[in-house]
Amino acid sequence: MKFRIFVDGEAGTTGLQIYERLAKRDDIELLRIAPELRKDTNERKRIINISDVTFLCLPDAAAEESVALCTNPKTKIIDASTAHRTNPDWVYGLPELSPKFRDAIRRSTRIANPGCHASGFILGVYPLIASGLLKHSADLAAYSITGYSGGGKNRIASYEAEGAQMSHPGQSPKLFAPRPYALGHHHKHLPEMKMVCGLDKNPTFNPILGPFYKGMSVSTALFQNSMTRKTSIVEIHDILSKHYATSRFVKVLPYEAEPTLDAGSLDSTECNGTNEAHIYVFGNENSMQVTTIIDNLGKGASGAAIQNMNIALGLDEDVGL
Repeated sequence: MKFRIFVDGEAGTTGLQIYERLAKRDDIELLRIAPELRKDTNERKRIINISDVTFLCLPDAAAEESVALCTNPKTKIIDASTAHRTNPDWVYGLPELSPKFRDAIRRSTRIANPGCHASGFILGVYPLIASGLLKHSADLAAYSITGYSGGGKNRIASYEAEGAQMSHPGQSPKLFAPRPYALGHHHKHLPEMKMVCGLDKNPTFNPILGPFYKGMSVSTALFQNSMTRKTSIVEIHDILSKHYATSRFVKVLPYEAEPTLDAGSLDSTECNGTNEAHIYVFGNENSMQVTTIIDNLGKGASGAAIQNMNIALGLDEDVGL
């Protein structure tokens, strides 16, 4: 038996990646709307309700409209927008956080796919709070360096326009240099970062757009006065290592007091093309940092969505990944 899957919004960056991944599988029947009926509400409603799983790769308002069209109690909806990530009636789709999260995904028909920045932040911070080491009242500062593909079709087009990223001596085209954004500190991923981690307040968060297509590194500074007791960088690494010890996709890399890596630097693209997340711990007794690297289109979007689908359908979570 094949599972019937509908990607509502398959023309977008995330939708296209989900569709292309699923098209290679022989256990999936992909449902599509005829181009001339794409805006026909009744046809969309029909296909959503005959599907086993519908992915929503739409703006928030459109995602909410699609959810309202679903009347089949057996249809599972996985929403890649921000519309339902803090909705208590929806399950947050980051199964590595705990058996409770994974079991909820398995049982649910409404799954909110995490945001890419939020995934990197939460994977690094959640275990420290869950262990009782990091205070719920912690003041956290985080920054994320991400590829431009997360900005959608228009942003991709601007970065890939002829000459947009050319650099010459004495010149630096504006798209060639990293570009911090969301400078008003109201980024759309902040509510889920706070809610899922159980923080009392939003972290201070600075996303930075890099001149590369995909890849992401999210770094969070950790301070002793945010801990419930005096800790060490080794203890933080140990907590993270134990938390993800059995995880298929999340890997905690060995701690090095003087990191060698790639000439002592990190590569934000090292997880590209995979559904993996690599977690690093850097620093010393006085200055500590946890960094998570993911593919913003993989574990940060389409890969996570398919992983959630596999779990919800009772399949091995790494099928097709």
